[in-house]
This record gives sequence, structure tokens and C-alpha cells, in this order.
Amino acid sequence: MGSRSVIGRSFIMMLKDRGGNFGMMTAVAAPLLFAAGGVSIDMANMLMTKNQLQDATDAAALAAASALVSDEQPDIAAAKEIARKFLRTQGGGATSPDDPAESGEGASSGAASSTPDWDDVNTLEVNITETPNGAKGKIFQVTVVNKRVLEFNAMTQLLGTDSIELAASSTAESATETKNALSMYLVLDRSGSMAWKTNTINTAKTSCPNYTEANWSKFPRLAASSPCYVTKIDALKSAVSDLLAQLLVADPDQIYVRTAAVSYNSAQDAAGNLAWGTSGAATYVNALVATGGTASGSAFKTAYQKVSAETENTAHAAKNGQVPTKYIVFMTDGENNYANDDTVTKQWCDTAKANKVEIYSVAFMAPQRGQDLLRYCASSTSHYFEAEETADLVAAFKAIGERASAMISRLTK
Repeated sequence: MGSRSVIGRSFIMMLKDRGGNFGMMTAVAAPLLFAAGGVSIDMANMLMTKNQLQDATDAAALAAASALVSDEQPDIAAAKEIARKFLRTQGGGATSPDDPAESGEGASSGAASSTPDWDDVNTLEVNITETPNGAKGKIFQVTVVNKRVLEFNAMTQLLGTDSIELAASSTAESATETKNALSMYLVLDRSGSMAWKTNTINTAKTSCPNYTEANWSKFPRLAASSPCYVTKIDALKSAVSDLLAQLLVADPDQIYVRTAAVSYNSAQDAAGNLAWGTSGAATYVNALVATGGTASGSAFKTAYQKVSAETENTAHAAKNGQVPTKYIVFMTDGENNYANDDTVTKQWCDTAKANKVEIYSVAFMAPQRGQDLLRYCASSTSHYFEAEETADLVAAFKAIGERASAMISRLTK
């Protein structure tokens, strides 16, 4: 019994010895503490590496997508190579192991490096799809998947895991230039007042009959005087030429733009037919002669019916595969001789706008009633122009041409 009591007391004393307990606990917990510290370090490294990997992957996808729509326009294989080389340069990844051009084959021999080759710790996938964009354009979708094996430090490896694979994916899109189809019909006043002079000197002539409202009764026998001034009809021809030139630049192959014109004085003239490009409309306008009164109703009706005809949609669908935007450009320098023509014109303007035809209107040195009619017909206040000089008229038609040209050409990158 005595010996047992001694043993028991000794055991109890050992348990009460906190110094010994701390030593044993430390021996057991130390590996866990070291592992926890290693995990903390590796977690920070993982977050930093993941962010770098994603940034590099995003940049590589954008680089390849941008290259595909650049002036050089590489093929898809070359674009993939651009992404691979970009990642290697940026340090965000490496070329895929199956890429012989970037593999370690043929590398010079030497002392082994402590840093593993990129291909040992990285894999890369670059996928590019190409789809049509309009009649001639292309849309590219570039997807880059970049993976990296991150080795854990020795402390984290105490938990039984040596490494982890981090992955980043990015998709970028680009498109070569596509065109938006349009049909434009010009409704132009060629009444007698369009033969009157503007305030712009015609430097091509030393003298000419300068008609005005005051001397119009002497037409066509007015004596020439100097200087010679540009007539309103000639100013109109220059302005229309500028507009059509912009459309031609935007659509040099003449597969997206259809144009035509109709003129009017006291009655509608023979209407032009919508045709590809601008030459037909230009020829029509350049042949205009200013005579007669003013009646715009029938001409505007014809323009609306021509531009909104289903045959226009059919023509565009066959050539460029699109539904065209429809435009009417309506111009006058006066006012209708009869109020009923204002009423008829407004009715057809309402119909055109209700059917999504965009109407631009230009009042050229026009009286108030003429301005009011054109302001009413315009699709919006920004679609209405007032011109008091030749330069104003040219600027108005130029603005219309610029807007239409911007509508034709659209570049997405």
C-alpha cells in the first residue's frame, strides 16, 4: 500500500507540473502552428498570383482581339500566337506545352535553374471563333484560359498538400468594320426663286444676270452685271454634291447606300428611282433648272412611297442582308403657292415619321411660312436647318451627310 501511495502521489505531482505540460503541448502543436503560418503566407501569395494571372489573361485576350481587326489583320493562328507571346512577355502565363515554337526543345544546355520552366507550371488555351458581320465584316470572339501551378512552401506542405492550380479565363470580342444600310430620297425645290442670286460671288464668271425678287419680271432678258453671284439653284447643286460625296466615301463599293431625288415647282417633276450609290441622284440634281411656282405635297408623297416601298427592303436584303434606315431630305427656298399643299405635305410628313422614316429639312432663304412647314416636317429640332447664305446651305447638307455617313460606318473593337 505504501509504495502505491508514493507512486500515486508522484503521478499527481507530475500532472500538476505545468512546465512539463507546456513542453509536451508545444511538441504536439508546433507543426500545426508552422503549417498555419505557411498557409497564411501562401494565401497571400495565391491572391497576388491570381490577380496577376487574371490581369495578364485579360490583356492577352484583348491583344489578340485587337490584332484581328487591325490593319495587319493576322489569321487566327497568328492571333493565337500573339496571345501566347503576350502572356510570356507579361509574366502572366506561358505558351501551351503542345506549342513546339515555344517549347524547351533545342534550348542550350547549361546548369539547371532553380526556377522551373514556364511550361512546367503553366498551361494556356486560346480559342477564337469567327462569325459574319454584315455583308463583308467579321466578328471575333477570343477566349483565353490561363492556368498556373503554385507550389506551397514547406510549412504548408506539412498539411499534406504540395501545390494548387490557379486558373483565369477572359473573353474579348472585336469586329471588323460593318456597314449600316440606308435609302435616302431628296425632295428639292426648283421653283423660279431658286434662280435668284445669293450673296456669294461666283468667281468663275466676271458678270452674269443677277436675278432677285425685284427684277424677276425681266427673266430671261435681264442684262448681265458685275460681279456675278452664285444662284440659289447652283448653291443647292454644290450642297447636294457634298452630301452625296460623303455617302460615296462611306460606301465606296456601293452595296449599302441607295439614293434618288425628285424636284418640284408648281407640280412634281418626274421622280428618280432609288439606285445603288449616288451617281443617279447626282445626275438628276445637276440637271435642275429653276422655273415656276411652288407645290411640295405631291413630291413629298412620292418620296415617301418610294423610300418606304417593300422593294427597298428586298433590294437591301439581297445585297447586304440588312433592313435599311430610310431618309428623306426636304428642301425649299419659298412657300407653297396654295395652303392646301402645306396641309398635304404635313399629312405625308406625319405618315413618314410614324413609319420611322427620318426627315431632314432645310429652309434656304425661305419666308416664315416655308420655315414653319419644314420645321413641322423635320423628325426633330436637330433635323431642321435654316440657311441664309450659300455657306449655310452647304454646311446644312454637309451636316446631314456626316450624320448619314456616321450611320453607315460603325467600327467596334
